[in-house]
Amino acid sequence: MLGVHFAITEQQERELLQAAEKGDDAVGGLVGDLEEEWDDDAMKVDSDKAWDAIHRCLGDGTLDPDGGEYPLTHAVLGGRDLHEDYYVIYVTAGEVRDVAAAVRGLDRAWLRERFDAIDDPDYRGAGDDADFEYTWSGFADIQAFYARAADAGRAVVFTAT
Repeated sequence: MLGVHFAITEQQERELLQAAEKGDDAVGGLVGDLEEEWDDDAMKVDSDKAWDAIHRCLGDGTLDPDGGEYPLTHAVLGGRDLHEDYYVIYVTAGEVRDVAAAVRGLDRAWLRERFDAIDDPDYRGAGDDADFEYTWSGFADIQAFYARAADAGRAVVFTAT
């Protein structure tokens, strides 16, 4: 599954939350529209497949959205899950500020230590140096993205389909 973070406007946030009240089809349609119509590269980051290892590093080594400590877990999967069949994770603007502050000081050595500690048989990455470089690149992009989203006062939606 390929992951994408969007820093959504207040209008998009309202529409997303309204769609969530209507169910998976409405959320799926809205996310599809977001993906097709998005035109602000500064308020979007593609984490491709690196989101999996990034979440594991920021949490307890698993994909459990609650496995780890807030706010780090909210960088990828720890927000409000809005869809049953695939990941559509909503993080409020306040949580975005918390995530941005928490990831700001994390460096390559910290992430490498966490990456090397992943011991989940469900992790499908290679776990080698190339996999770490891929994860680090995605994480650095997510760090910068959360800083921009927090500065803009935006909520974030993460999708992996």
